[in-house]
Amino acid sequence: MSFLLIKGGRLIDPLQAVDGLYDIVVEKGRVKDVLKAGMLAGNDLKNKGKVIDAEGLWVIPGMIDMHCHLREPGEEYKETIKTGTTAAVAGGYTSLAAMANTIPVNDNASVTDFILNKASVEGAANVLPVGTVTRGMKGESLVDMGELKDAGVVAFSDDGRAVMNSEIMRRALEYSKAFDLPIISHCEDTNLSGAGVIHEGYVSAVTGLKGMPSESETVMIGRDIALAELTGGRLHIAHVSTAYGVELIREAKARGVNVTAEVTPHHLTLTDDAVRGFDTAAKVNPPLRGEKDREALINGLEDGTIDVIATDHAPHSLVEKDVEFDAASSGMIGLETSLSLCLSLLFKKRINLSALIEKLTKNPARILGLERGALKKGFKADIAIIDPNAEWVVDTSKLYSKSANTPFRGWKMRGRVVKTIVNGKVVYG
Repeated sequence: MSFLLIKGGRLIDPLQAVDGLYDIVVEKGRVKDVLKAGMLAGNDLKNKGKVIDAEGLWVIPGMIDMHCHLREPGEEYKETIKTGTTAAVAGGYTSLAAMANTIPVNDNASVTDFILNKASVEGAANVLPVGTVTRGMKGESLVDMGELKDAGVVAFSDDGRAVMNSEIMRRALEYSKAFDLPIISHCEDTNLSGAGVIHEGYVSAVTGLKGMPSESETVMIGRDIALAELTGGRLHIAHVSTAYGVELIREAKARGVNVTAEVTPHHLTLTDDAVRGFDTAAKVNPPLRGEKDREALINGLEDGTIDVIATDHAPHSLVEKDVEFDAASSGMIGLETSLSLCLSLLFKKRINLSALIEKLTKNPARILGLERGALKKGFKADIAIIDPNAEWVVDTSKLYSKSANTPFRGWKMRGRVVKTIVNGKVVYG
């Protein structure tokens, strides 16, 4: 009988309110035991398995990214399930919710089956398909949500496009309640954002780049909250970027609306100042906003208004990014830089460690209905082992993602994953 023993690390598991030195025993892909460090005699597992010495390291549940783009099927020149999941485990992510805007889009069981089958053969991490809300992501008619749920999707989203038709969004939220799966909403009033390419404000004025007003996000957050309140449906707001959006979500939660929300590491770290030099790697949607918005997002994390940190990993090739700013595609990669960017908030004392890990593990597992996100006896053994003091520099030539579109190239980072374990198997480090 073969075991894996992770010995003497600092276990941080928010679901179980655990923070201390522990030994973790893994057997048959699951957590067999979690014991106080030193309680397990060194020869108990002699010749029976592998021992990982985690002394001086943090041991956390494998992180869950509930918003990323793996590009397969259809745009394999940007990313594949193989390269995307390899990048994920290098960043400590063991489960990924793959957005539906592939080619073809994931609006039927055959596409879902393709993704799951491909991931079972080539995936280094667990891949959790997200189905579209509307057929073809055209915003005109709902998909067969029952078919997609049966096929294995964990949520529905037209991410990349807003569901502009309020009646369709209402019906989607009603079905979300019946199927107990969240609607992940890309909140953007495209009539307001129009041809905008960056945040509307001082930087857009001085650069001459067309701006997208904050209200293009907040009016849709307000609409979707109203519809969730009406229907009792399960609403999850993707990539919140505005101060007023955070306030709307805070007020809705206080009223008991069934709403959760996520923020990206790049919106927590950067402002629209990053696009002053016309760096297309910093072009994202929603756009990087002002310092007031960034502070509000951090405050929303601190007080629990924002439930999840999600990467919105969006790989693009030079074809889409090495062009003039107006023509460039929106999005940046994030799976391999996310943890270090998140830890910078911890080191600046803006959030405590347990709360931070909760946003990356426990909460996304809860929202997506996964028996993961904790190192509880009997749970799947998805684990990340972290050296919090490791320093490294972002070198795009050394990243595992197929794409290199990141504004963090050359940044000095602190904190790095040294080993990642998926379903009991060491897949990185």
